[in-house]
Amino acid sequence: MGSQSGTHVDAPYHVDDAWPRLDELPLERFAGPAVVADVRGLPARAPITLDLLAPALARVRLRPGAILLLATGWSAYWGTDHYLAHPWLTPDAAQAVVNAGVRTVGIDALSVDPTGGTGLPAHRILCGTEGVIAENLTRLDYVATAQAAGSPVEVFLFPLRLPGADGAPVRATARIGGRAGSA
Repeated sequence: MGSQSGTHVDAPYHVDDAWPRLDELPLERFAGPAVVADVRGLPARAPITLDLLAPALARVRLRPGAILLLATGWSAYWGTDHYLAHPWLTPDAAQAVVNAGVRTVGIDALSVDPTGGTGLPAHRILCGTEGVIAENLTRLDYVATAQAAGSPVEVFLFPLRLPGADGAPVRATARIGGRAGSA
């Protein structure tokens, strides 16, 4: 198992070796109130744009320390070639996320950048503020539905403690309305 196996977090060091390693990040990056951007229904390889994120970013501004979860529905394709055709976060949208004060983003897909793309622009923008990215999450549809129904959501993305690492596997969990469950 490697640092990028299964459901995992990327530390800034994953993108640039001058940026913080996993064990140099505050624990606050891995737990907090969640705001779900429900972008399910996008076609293969579709960009997740600023317009799509605007409602979630408006809610983020009201929740200091919020973790933004991108619910694409793409975890349904895990284990298939179609999983690689996931939606991805545009650089403008990633910059808006950072400008809203978000330092942790989770997605139910392989990456916040397009698979096969170059340069990892969304990774660079998010991790460039000492942020972390959680990838390969599951059950965000459940979390999105619960939040839309008015339930508060907290998420916990604590990684394995791997000194000097660029990331690590996590057991992602969500507490919905005071009840915890794996996400």
